[in-house]
Amino acid sequence: MSTPTGIVYVLDDEPEMVKSLARLLRAKRFDVRGFVSVGDFLKAYGPEESACLVLDVAMPELDGLELQRRLSRQEVPLPIIFLTGHGDIPMSVRAIKAGATDFLTKPVDAAALVAAVRVALHAAETRRQTFAEAEMLKARLASLTPREREVMEHVVAGQLNKQIAADLGTGEQNIKLHRAHIMEKMGVESLADLVRAAERLGVRIPAK
Repeated sequence: MSTPTGIVYVLDDEPEMVKSLARLLRAKRFDVRGFVSVGDFLKAYGPEESACLVLDVAMPELDGLELQRRLSRQEVPLPIIFLTGHGDIPMSVRAIKAGATDFLTKPVDAAALVAAVRVALHAAETRRQTFAEAEMLKARLASLTPREREVMEHVVAGQLNKQIAADLGTGEQNIKLHRAHIMEKMGVESLADLVRAAERLGVRIPAK
């Protein structure tokens, strides 16, 4: 399997652990950045990056689960792999429920860590692509005129051109023109694609 792109951040308050994990992951051709301080990590990390975090649960400055909560507030949450030398099942359940991609115990198995990092980086790329697609759809929706937006709401509700024209007090030919402009601006080729885009955007569908 090819090595996924992206940065692997390693955060542990034990310098030797950071060195060991970084050495292991670099040997597998990962781009690794190691830190022993939460503050230094937060200064270096950019939310726009495609990355994952290998995180020790018991950090002295900030509890690992609390750092996870803070990072989860970003538009594109950072995939986190937790490491602990004294974790218990409830802790791992809380971490996974909060979005962690894995929870490994120390001393960590090298193969398990590498596999977990691959999964996390693939998740990071998928999240970024999903976010980028959503932002593109929002921009396309914003390009519609108020009238086109109104017509779109009726179109995705399943109404025919003549029904929309009657509801909006205009001619059917005008609705046809608006529909064509909507399809072009939204970058879709079918009604089904338009409906899916509207659902992702949370476009209001008027009651019939």
